[in-house]
Amino acid sequence: MDLEHATLLRHHESMQELEFRQLNTRQKMRCELIRLQHQAELTNQLEHNKRRERELRRKHAMEVRRQSKSLKSKKLQIKKQFQDTCKIQTRQYKALRKHLRESTPKSERKAVLKRLKEEQTRKLAILAEQCDHSIREMLSTQALRLDEAQEAECQVLKMQLQQELELLNAYHRKIKMQAEAQDDRELRELEQRVSYRRALIQQQIEEEVLTFQNESTERIQSLLERRATQMKAFKSESERLGFSNLASDAFSHSSSRAPDWPHHPTEGPGPHSGHPIGGPPQACGQPMQGGPPVMEVTIPRQCIGYPEVAVWELAIALRL
Repeated sequence: MDLEHATLLRHHESMQELEFRQLNTRQKMRCELIRLQHQAELTNQLEHNKRRERELRRKHAMEVRRQSKSLKSKKLQIKKQFQDTCKIQTRQYKALRKHLRESTPKSERKAVLKRLKEEQTRKLAILAEQCDHSIREMLSTQALRLDEAQEAECQVLKMQLQQELELLNAYHRKIKMQAEAQDDRELRELEQRVSYRRALIQQQIEEEVLTFQNESTERIQSLLERRATQMKAFKSESERLGFSNLASDAFSHSSSRAPDWPHHPTEGPGPHSGHPIGGPPQACGQPMQGGPPVMEVTIPRQCIGYPEVAVWELAIALRL
């Protein structure tokens, strides 16, 4: 039973070590897979961010090219408007010069036409300056608007990509926390299972030991009762046959098994030959206390040292 219990405990320890090692390996593999998955997702997200930024820059470059073409057409339109205005003013000045030439006296005609020419030149210069100013203002305004729009788009894109990256990192942290919580929960559950199994084994061992002790106690009690019954029966039979003192002395010596009983089955007559108490072999024909004389019986020499055997031999002889 002790060997069985030791084997059971060793098996439990081996199973416990194997289960903990398997759980540790499984948790390490899961942690490594989660790390690789998160790394791949983060790499994909960074590549996605770079691709979005490249697409935005490409879009802005196309807008700049389209704007340059649009600005050229608008510039040509402004110049055309300026030319049309100059032509109109030139026609008006021609009509006015013709009218002044016809209505102005010949002596003043030259001075008036000169002043008209100067005024025409001044107004055309003003128109040309306004045209250039309009073109410059239009170019700067359009460029500023485009830059502001592109800068706003860049900021919006950066905020969006940063938000996506933060969400991804938050999701990774959540998954990692859940994995750690699962690892802790699995470890606690395994510890509880191992502890419960160890308690069951210990309870089984204690029950088996207790059962064995109870069975041993019952066997010992049964043997003691059987011995007491046999002693009582032997004593009763000895008293009935008239050997109460001899039976008591035999059973007291047989119970103690004292080492001073001699046993010389091959020696000749001596001080203990033929009787357990000593002296020469005596006959049993003399009257005994409490009974009539019986036939003469000599205790065999081979029974010396075994009083209970001698008593039974004596009883048999008396019966015969």
